[in-house]
Amino acid sequence: MTYRLFDDRRDAGRRLAEAIAKYQFPDPVVLALPRGGVPVASEIARRLGAPLDIILVRKIGAPHQAELAVAAVIDGDKPRIVHNIDVMQETGATEDYVRREAGRQIEVIERRRALWLGDRPQISITGKTAIVVDDGIATGATMRASLQGLRLQHPRTVIVAVPVAARETVAELEAEVDAVVCLHAPEHLGAVGLHYRNFTQVSDAEVTRILAAHVPPSG
Repeated sequence: MTYRLFDDRRDAGRRLAEAIAKYQFPDPVVLALPRGGVPVASEIARRLGAPLDIILVRKIGAPHQAELAVAAVIDGDKPRIVHNIDVMQETGATEDYVRREAGRQIEVIERRRALWLGDRPQISITGKTAIVVDDGIATGATMRASLQGLRLQHPRTVIVAVPVAARETVAELEAEVDAVVCLHAPEHLGAVGLHYRNFTQVSDAEVTRILAAHVPPSG
């Protein structure tokens, strides 16, 4: 397995941007999964001359098994709940439980959007090419939840763009979206951070600064 492919997230973003630019997707909107996806997505948005926004997803853990997702909440004009029916049935999680926990996670989503974007409205993706970006994908659970929420906003095309991802996950995602642009898809991924020389955590301040640099023009 080859490790340390990318210097940092911006290096990965620049290289990924060049790969994406070749496709000439119409009306692109770049959507980052925070925090790690934001520096990557920033380089793609700059290269394409496209607007940049974020997707906030919060997992709803099973009762007494917080790491096992029974559902997820995706932000939007109206936050949407994506259910994992099989896991709900296996764990005995009820609809009332999911709704109650979703309310708590929506509060977190609202706080983070306010922190990172202030009162800036979300960018519409209806009829456009939605390019969903993260810094790496292992199982793809968060990405899948994001994609389910995005479909309800009726984009013309949905593209997943990522510097590195597990080969099996890429194959699974290719069946769910119009295209997956991935620079490196090893059979055995290991930790995503192993593929970067610098994989330090992205701070709230950096996310805020990057998004402020991509504020769309008024009017």
